[in-house]
Amino acid sequence: MTAPLAGVRVIEFEGIGPGPLAGRMLADLGATVTAIVRPEKGIVSQRLGGATHEPMRRGKTVVVLDLKQAEARDEALRLIADADALIEGNRPGVMEKLGLGPSKCALGNPKLVYGRMTGWGQTGPLAHAAGHDLNYVALTGILSLSALPGERPVIPPTVMGDAAGALGLAFGIVSALLSARNTGKGCVVDGAIVDMVAMLGGIALWVRASGQLDGTEPSPLQDSPFYRVYTCADSTCITLGAIEPQFYGLLLDTLGIGDVDRACQYDTGQWPALTARLSALFATRSRDYWCGLLEGTDACFAPVLSIADATAHPHMRARGIYLVAENGAIDVAPAPRFLPLESSAMLQGDMPQ
Repeated sequence: MTAPLAGVRVIEFEGIGPGPLAGRMLADLGATVTAIVRPEKGIVSQRLGGATHEPMRRGKTVVVLDLKQAEARDEALRLIADADALIEGNRPGVMEKLGLGPSKCALGNPKLVYGRMTGWGQTGPLAHAAGHDLNYVALTGILSLSALPGERPVIPPTVMGDAAGALGLAFGIVSALLSARNTGKGCVVDGAIVDMVAMLGGIALWVRASGQLDGTEPSPLQDSPFYRVYTCADSTCITLGAIEPQFYGLLLDTLGIGDVDRACQYDTGQWPALTARLSALFATRSRDYWCGLLEGTDACFAPVLSIADATAHPHMRARGIYLVAENGAIDVAPAPRFLPLESSAMLQGDMPQ
């Protein structure tokens, strides 16, 4: 298949984290992405990503420009004039001070989609304040949902904030490109991480509205025995997610637990005792044992794997999700995947009559 974004031209002013990730997402889907980078690598990029390894530049053309110089800014404007979209991740007002803001770019390219990646957004009391992933997720209220009763919230990996922001910006840019092709007019995409994290919390808010999350009553997603992380005999962990009654029943049957009333699955008064019982049971055997018993069944089970272990898991390997370089560096394949309608139907067993 032709890549879905083939022919789309993107200029990315390289920053840290979510902006470059958004650019890589677009490049992975076929867009031609030119990354304008500074002559010297920023301190945060050096500390977190290393001095030489540049996975966020995958599939991009790199152009080094010192935007403090007038000639470099002129060159950037020339590149922007031929682009369909732009990505920048500076604080509000920085690009305008450089003479590269949306209004200036629109003079030479009125169909331009101008993507702005920030944590707090272009407007609001915190718009000009510094921050990072953890701060943005905390302010949305979503971080609080990771705390078990009596414990502080767990610090999530950057998937929650930076990656959610990158995905949101990429989605916004593609949506705006469709609009620009239909109307002939570009627009600014305000890609705020706080917006995206809150929006992606929609399912959690749905559960919360029923009183089963973030309230005073026990929550199926935090306190139940059937949606939980358990420790095994070898100090590794496994997960259960048997929310539906049929999957819960299968889980108990497979574990040989026949004296628990399946109809009382959501009787919160019985949860502590069953949690203790399952904790003791899983602690008697290794993770590999429980994988052999439960993995691949409808018990809604998965082991907790390290990134290195995940690269070797049969399902992850079969789908080619992780890419392992000769030096051991681990990267990830592009997603989502695109298949012709006919071949997709064949894979699903929907054979033509």
